[in-house]
This record gives sequence, C-alpha cells and structure tokens, in this order.
Amino acid sequence: MTPTKVLVLAIDAASPVLLERWAEDGTLPNLRSLMTRGLVGSTRSVDGFHIGSTWPSWSTGVTPARHGLHYLVQLRPGTYETYRPSEEGLMKREPFWTHLSRAGRRVAVLDVPLSTVDRGLNGVQMVEWGGHDAVFGIESHPTDLAGRILSTFGAHPLATPCDQIGRTLDGYRDFVDRLVAGVRARTKWTLDLLGRGGWDLFVQVFTEAHCVGHQCWHLHDPSHPANDSLFVAGLGDPLRSVYQAIDAGIGQLLVQAGDTRVVVLSLHGMSHAFGAQFLLRDLLIQLGVTQPLPTTPAPTGAAARASVALRAAWRRLPRSMRDSIAPFKDRLLQRHTVSTPPPLGVDAPRSRCFPHNNGLAVGGIRLNLAGREPNGLVEPGSVARAFEDELRRDLLDIVDERTRRPLIRRVLRTRDHYDGEHLKLLPDLLVEWDDVTPVGNSLVGRGVDASVRAVSPKTGRVTGTNDFGRTGEHRPEGLFIAAGPGIRPRRLERSVSILDFAPTFATIFDVALPESDGTAIPEFVDGWRAGQLPREPVT
Repeated sequence: MTPTKVLVLAIDAASPVLLERWAEDGTLPNLRSLMTRGLVGSTRSVDGFHIGSTWPSWSTGVTPARHGLHYLVQLRPGTYETYRPSEEGLMKREPFWTHLSRAGRRVAVLDVPLSTVDRGLNGVQMVEWGGHDAVFGIESHPTDLAGRILSTFGAHPLATPCDQIGRTLDGYRDFVDRLVAGVRARTKWTLDLLGRGGWDLFVQVFTEAHCVGHQCWHLHDPSHPANDSLFVAGLGDPLRSVYQAIDAGIGQLLVQAGDTRVVVLSLHGMSHAFGAQFLLRDLLIQLGVTQPLPTTPAPTGAAARASVALRAAWRRLPRSMRDSIAPFKDRLLQRHTVSTPPPLGVDAPRSRCFPHNNGLAVGGIRLNLAGREPNGLVEPGSVARAFEDELRRDLLDIVDERTRRPLIRRVLRTRDHYDGEHLKLLPDLLVEWDDVTPVGNSLVGRGVDASVRAVSPKTGRVTGTNDFGRTGEHRPEGLFIAAGPGIRPRRLERSVSILDFAPTFATIFDVALPESDGTAIPEFVDGWRAGQLPREPVT
C-alpha cells in the first residue's frame, strides 16, 4: 500500500488552551505524543470574521473580501433583503484541494465545514456526514460514496442540530453520548478510506468538538454563571469526554497512516459565551442611526386569542416539562422558518445604518450608503467616514451597568483591514464585544440572571435578555501541530495565520495557487523538503 503523504486531522472549534493542558497532563496522550515530536504553534483566524468565515478562508487561502462569504445569512447586494449564500454556491473562490487535484494529486477531503462537493475531484470528498453548520446535507464524490458509508457505518448519531438538544440532565447526557458515538463512527469510516492508500493529501475534520463547546461550556467551566454542580456530578466534563474520544480516534488514524507527515489543526477556539449582540439593534435605534420597523396593529380574532392562550399555557408549564419538550417545539417551528432567511428587523431604507448578520461574537453594521443601497442616505467619502467615526465613539462609550466595563472592545472599519473584489458584501463596521465577562443565559441554569443593562450618555439604559441556548462562543485563536519525517520538534514563537495553510499545502506539492493572502509556513515546507523521498512522476 502506498502511504499517505500528508494527513490533516482537524478538531473543529476546540479550545487550544484545553488541548495543550490536557495533552500535558496525559488526558490526550496522542496529541501529547505529536507535540513532543513535532512543530507546535498558535493559529489566528481572520479578524472580525472568525465565526462564519474561518473554514472558507482556510480552504481558499484568501480573506472574505475575496471569497465573499462572511456568514450563513448575508445581505443581497442592491437590496435590503437577506439570502443564504449556500443557495448560490457558497464561496466565490476554489479551495486549495481543487488546485491540487487538477495538478494530478490524489486527495480525500472529508467533512470540511462550509465546503461544496467538487464533482471533478481526483479522489473522494464527503460533506456534512456530521457537522455543526449543515447547509447542504450529506453529499459526496463519487456520488455513491455517501450511500456506502451510510449503509455500512450509519448516519451520525446526532440526528438534529445541536441547538435543539434537551437542556435537562438526561438531555445533556444523551447529547454527549451521541457526540462520542459520532466520533467513533467517524473514525471507523475514515480508517476505511485511509486504508485504501495512495493519497497525496487526506483531510478529515472532527466536528463534534464544535457542538459540545457551544452547548456545554457551562458544564466544563465552574466560573460560568450557568454552571450546575448537580449536572456536573451526573455528567462529568462533557468537553473532556468528547476531546478524549477525538484523541483516541486520532491515535487509531496515526497507526493506520504509518510514518507520514501529520498536521493537527484547531483553526478557531472556544470559551465562554460573551457580549450583547442581542442588544445591537436597540442600541443603534437609541443612538438615532437606525429606525425601528413601523408598529402594526395587534392581531385580533380567534387566531390571536388562540396564540395568546398558547403562550400563556407554555409559561405555566413547569420548567422541567418545558425543557423536555422544547426541542420538539423548536423543531416544529424550524420547519416553517428555515427556508426563509431572517429579515433585517429594522426599517433599513429610512436608517443611516443597520445591523448586518455576522455572528454573536462580532456584530456587523452596514451603512445605508448612497449609490450602493437602493435608498442610500449616507454620502460616500468624507461624510461616511465622519459618520463612522462618530458611531464608533458612541459605541465604545457603552458600558455594562453591573461591571462598569465597556461592552464593546473594538469597532473596526472593515475596509481599513481588508481589500478585494467582494468587499462590498461585508459589513462596513465590525463590533467586537468585550469577552472578559461570561454572559448569563435564560435557557440554561436555574435562577441565572440573563439580562444585560447597557448604559451610555447617548443611549441611556438599554436592557435585554440572552435567550439563546449556547454557553460557549468562538475565539479567533487556535492551535496546530505538524509532525513527521524532516519536521524538527520545536515551538513557534509567532502566530500562524489560517490563510497560510493553503499556500503551504500548494507549495509542498509544487502546485501554484492563482492568488493567496497567506504565505507558506517555512518551517513546514523546509521540513517537507528535508525528509522528502524522490517524487514519482505524475501520470
């Protein structure tokens, strides 16, 4: 069997702090072994876009200003309507493995989040066998690969989106058990494909870490406001359980791969949920730069009375009963809402700016710019820049009434940091919420005050409640490990951009990328060349 030349194993959205801590104390023995004999470094995702654009930026090697994807719901150019980029091919640039394939390299690309199937790929590809961000459903190349994997190894045990889990002790236990079972099943079918041999590049992503981080951070972190000692006593640490399962899977794949070069990645991290993205709309309204939707008369008649009665009945149910049936209620509601992207929720044509979907950790704001938007109210150039400067100052003046800390750490002007043909698809301003203080959650934990009171001279007090079930949120920092022939063990002092990996893989296989915003990682490239056997000609 011809050995795989480069094996890439990614742990989606795993905390780099936990990976290193648990590797050091022996909780993750296979990662520990790789770290002791390999190149270890930190990664940094794309500023302001590490929620929706991490994987597309890694796979293309260019920023969202060039590949055009910053979130799963975006503003349709020339309108005030939202749309799903997945309906139009997702990205506007090709991933690096397509270029490798065209150059004759044989590749396997498995469950890379937010990627589309390349029907002409020289190798195999699978998307969304199991993943946090599922937009296409299970697809593969060749087309029968998905069916063969499903019939032999089954579907991923977590059959519903992780935001729909039951938030009871039994619900969390079932959730974690399904994730661990998913890791083990993923390992089995990955071993089967890896064992076919002859791969130049083989990529698999363990997406289970993403889900457990979002949903169970409060059960890992004793300082989280929603931490529940009774749940922890019954569950242990869910993150530890899932990370250990992934480490065991990596160990099995390393044995199968033999003496090859291995890259382990966590491109963006995870920690406690933070910020007040749920207040951004109201804050902009209070600042007078965004107009609320016109009020509409309250519905009347039998349907309205039934709706009021149902809401009242729901509130009267015991908390335990609401927790147990909430996933079914959410599933029913999702059937009626998932096909239509959410509206902006403000009167955008009459606003000088409005919220622009970009995730919870970093909010987006778009100017209603004359000549770009249908009813643009802000003139481009010096007028727009002055407006942005004032808005930035006003946003940075807002503090959390309880802690007196600023609610917002930075407000970035996107065009000062990014350039590209699709810059117009991105928010104009990026609102980075302060991440020091964990935010409470009304759906998780008993007696947790999930309200945030934002105050400033211009906004007054603006109060809102976090009604989203996630207790973990992304961080832009990640981790990588590279080990194998020619790669010298050491720790990189600098941080590596996630944009650097596409040109790195292209360079070691002598394949040119049309364009890249990153640069090849010399320590990996030099190690590859030092340990490389004479390459067989491509036929």
